[in-house]
Amino acid sequence: MQQVELGANSSGIDLFDVRRAYRRWAPIYDTTFGRLVDAGRRHAIDIINRRKGSVLEVGVGTGLALPRYARHLQITGIDVSPDMLDKARARADKHNLGHVVALQEMDAGRLEFADEKFDTVVAMYVMTVVPDPEQVMRELERVCAPGGEVILINHFSQDEGLRGLIERLVAPLASTLGWHPIFPVERVLGRSGLRLTETCSLRPLGLFSMLRFIKQPHLASDTRLKTEALAGHGQLNPASV
Repeated sequence: MQQVELGANSSGIDLFDVRRAYRRWAPIYDTTFGRLVDAGRRHAIDIINRRKGSVLEVGVGTGLALPRYARHLQITGIDVSPDMLDKARARADKHNLGHVVALQEMDAGRLEFADEKFDTVVAMYVMTVVPDPEQVMRELERVCAPGGEVILINHFSQDEGLRGLIERLVAPLASTLGWHPIFPVERVLGRSGLRLTETCSLRPLGLFSMLRFIKQPHLASDTRLKTEALAGHGQLNPASV
């Protein structure tokens, strides 16, 4: 597996940091962070289950989402952490998840899939832990089929208030934590072929947000749609979860 080169705004995280962090997290992830973010995960899967066709879950982790996907979908999961994937495969076997067609070790910045392969691409709690989020967004757009959806759930940092202060204080620990405490929403916006259609804040306490994009390859040549896609991204409506 090739290592992604760090972007200018990577905050010093590389794939070694990510694997090391999730090797530590793997034994306790389900009962700690996995439980904390369960409401947001359920909300995203409820949306995905109303769709059809193939789904790519980027950053599948220990596979907490896998038993919740509807059986009419074909699920592929990837993760950079072999320790997490071992648990995901065990979960798929335990629940006899025949609709999970593949669980692969893979770098989200260098997806080993053909263009336009998946009807839905979802990345939950992933963008702050990858070395180069902009490159990952390019890959999510590339492997999503025209008319398909890209769904993100992520923490986006604040400039002001107590939360903003805490995020700035822990930012130097990014390589140790394995994630970016400072992560503005603009880092996942601006892809020319993705139209932002929905934003909402999620439990608990609005710490995480969901963004939904439709892939429209002609968007780059349509100034009105491009402007509309970026407008209002700071307005996060609450989700019913």
